[in-house]
Amino acid sequence: MLSPMRYKNYIWPHNPRVYSIDYNKELVVHKIPFELYRLQNLGRTNRIMAGEGEFVGENAYSQFGMLANVFYEEKPGLLVHPLWQVSNAYFVSLRLEQEPRPDYVRYSFVFWEDHSTEGDLVLRVTGSAGGTEGGTQSASVSSVPQYHRVVKGDTLWALAKTYGLTLSELIALNPQIKNPNLIYVGDEVRVK
Repeated sequence: MLSPMRYKNYIWPHNPRVYSIDYNKELVVHKIPFELYRLQNLGRTNRIMAGEGEFVGENAYSQFGMLANVFYEEKPGLLVHPLWQVSNAYFVSLRLEQEPRPDYVRYSFVFWEDHSTEGDLVLRVTGSAGGTEGGTQSASVSSVPQYHRVVKGDTLWALAKTYGLTLSELIALNPQIKNPNLIYVGDEVRVK
C-alpha cells in the first residue's frame, strides 16, 4: 500500500486516483543570417504536478474545505507524493469538478515546483509501516536512510533544496563524495 500524499500539514485521507507530471525544458531559437536557426537549451523549468481525486462519505465537503484552506495559504510548501520526488511547491489550482452532491466531491489540483532560495524547509516525512489507522500514521520514516539516484542535470545544491536540506547537511550525509561539484549520473546520494 502506498503512503498517503501530503502537502504542508494536509494529509489526503486516500490518494488521488489520477496523477500527471510535466517535465519541461526552456529552449530559445536564434535566427542566424544565411542559415536556418540554432536552438539553445536554457535548462529545465519547474515541474507541473496535477491530478484528480474524490472525497466520498458524509464528510466529503469538509475534506474539500480543509484542502481549500491549504490552497489559500500564500507560501509554497513541501509536497510529499508516494511516487514522485519530494518537492517544494506552490498550490496553484483547485477545482470542483461536478454538480453538488451531499456525500461526494470530485476535484482536480495543480502544483508548480519551486526552486527559489526563499525559506529553508526541513523535510519531516512520517509514513506508515503497515497502513494507517484512524487517520494517524504509526511509524516514522525520517530515521530510515533515503537515497536519490542522480540523473542528468542534478547538482548537490538542487538536491539539497529539493529534500529540504542545506548543502552542508547533504555533504555531511555523503562522505563518499570527494568533490561536491562533481557527481555522476547513477550515483546514489543519501538525502535522509
